[in-house]
Amino acid sequence: MLNAAIVGLGRWGQNLVNHVQGKSDKIRIVMGVLRHPENARDYAAAKGFPLVDSLDKALADPNVEAIILATPHTAHAEQIIACAKAGKPVFTEKPFTLTTASAQAALRACTDAKVTLAVGYNWRFQPALLEMKRALNDGRLGKLLHMEGNFNGPSVYRVGKDHWRQDREEGPGGGMTGRGVHVVDAMLYLAGKIDTVHAQSSRLALDYGTDDTTSMLFKFRNNSTAYLSTVIATAETWRLQVLGSKGWMEVGDVQHLSTWSLRTCFFDPANPYVHPQPQSISFPDTSTERAELENFADAVREKRLLAVADGDEEHNVSALEAILESAAKGVTVKVL
Repeated sequence: MLNAAIVGLGRWGQNLVNHVQGKSDKIRIVMGVLRHPENARDYAAAKGFPLVDSLDKALADPNVEAIILATPHTAHAEQIIACAKAGKPVFTEKPFTLTTASAQAALRACTDAKVTLAVGYNWRFQPALLEMKRALNDGRLGKLLHMEGNFNGPSVYRVGKDHWRQDREEGPGGGMTGRGVHVVDAMLYLAGKIDTVHAQSSRLALDYGTDDTTSMLFKFRNNSTAYLSTVIATAETWRLQVLGSKGWMEVGDVQHLSTWSLRTCFFDPANPYVHPQPQSISFPDTSTERAELENFADAVREKRLLAVADGDEEHNVSALEAILESAAKGVTVKVL
């Protein structure tokens, strides 16, 4: 059992706790870190752990073996480096960081200290996404041609004008920062690294806060392409469709914090005028939040690195930087 402290107990921090506390035999929360502990004292007491008011106190506690970060985006890099210097493995919520330079610094600190770093891209534990990957690997989908995705919702209406999520520095590219990076990570998992991006981003619904309408075109290094949009001033919806030379697979719904079903459609190239009907595949219920944290716990116990230099976690940050540059300049940008 890995004893972890969680930093940040807002809506998402509590969601992570709820999925593992008393339910996992690999990881448990033994401390919470909050600048104003009184805001979550009753919750922490109900979940059976004490609260402290600084990360330094958690890092100094010998009973705390690892750190989970559910904190504002701009804080991640500095907090990860502090964990590495203290010799504590760290799991951080996405986005990893907001700049390639800070991502590289955080990765270097963890590698030098030989501590495990994980980033919370829980979609990789969805059975449907794993099946998409298998279908590309075993040839059922044929050659990967194109992907289409969106991840939308009413995020800008859920928090007030002064909330950190409305800060344009915390959410550059609007919905790309909190939502779109999930879809980008799924695309990296399926297609590999991105070569170029062309993006546009605007604030249309409100007269304050982050952009609410962001879209982009990707060209991958394997020559496949993709389209992605994040609109965070509309009703909740999301979708990812993968199109291959032998058929397509698609996931999408209103809820994403559930076990996805998968729609598939294959065709016979010898009979291109026949229109096969899509089929739907269901999977056993999976808590992706628990799965990602237990995967982190396994890696810590095995002294195994997860996020590494030049990996998908770093490349995702580089893609976000390129999206922001492209949207600002109106040009196609190469992704590092």
